[in-house]
Amino acid sequence: MLTIGQLAAYAGVTVRAVRHYHQVGLLPEPDRDASGYRRYSARAVVSLVKIRTLANAGVPLARIGELLDADPSAFADAVRAIDERLRDQIERLETSRRQIAQLVGGDRLTLPPEVTAYLDRLRELGVSERVVEGERDGWILVAARWPERIAEFMPGKLAQLDDPQVVRLYRVLSEIFDDEPGETDDPRLAEVADIMVGLAEQAYRAGEILRDEASDELPQDLVDVLAVESDPRVQRLRDLLRERGWAGWNRMEPLQGC
Repeated sequence: MLTIGQLAAYAGVTVRAVRHYHQVGLLPEPDRDASGYRRYSARAVVSLVKIRTLANAGVPLARIGELLDADPSAFADAVRAIDERLRDQIERLETSRRQIAQLVGGDRLTLPPEVTAYLDRLRELGVSERVVEGERDGWILVAARWPERIAEFMPGKLAQLDDPQVVRLYRVLSEIFDDEPGETDDPRLAEVADIMVGLAEQAYRAGEILRDEASDELPQDLVDVLAVESDPRVQRLRDLLRERGWAGWNRMEPLQGC
């Protein structure tokens, strides 16, 4: 016959846990013997081990009593259900572990591989990390809305990086935005505006920019707003583009009458 401390140690739980199981009715509390101590039988050890095993498996205490009293068939069904729930939990945890592991790569947590390859290419070209981060956040907005279209967009985006003017655009932007925001009338913004307008005009002449009135414009609008929110100099750049007859940032369009 065991004391409560011996019982707890044998079953691998704390004395406090044993007392809690008494309080919730899972483990009968024996009467005190002539010396005033409660003594536990081998049957109590078996019951406590079962309780501990079920509790460690994640079974709510409210269900453990039901399982302990169940016949073998009902117990087996309940255990299978618990096993399925645990398997689902393990799959979710494994998914979480993979996502956490992706944090090492930063961009790869929230973006498809086609976009991360594009961002890596920008870094190879010497584009500053701040500009790359702006691109990344914009692509997060686009990929969240149009995940199925990313594979369609990216070949053209990568091909643009073979254009010396596009590379020059990114490098000037890097020079500008690597400096802390100060005067919004940075003279380098005029060069950026000229390059952007030149590229837009070239794309329009080639028929590469076609406005689809039925298209979902929200992601593109959000990218424009995000750029302005990120740095006040973007608004000045947009003003310069309008002076040159063009509106927009992510989606540039000629102003009517220009």
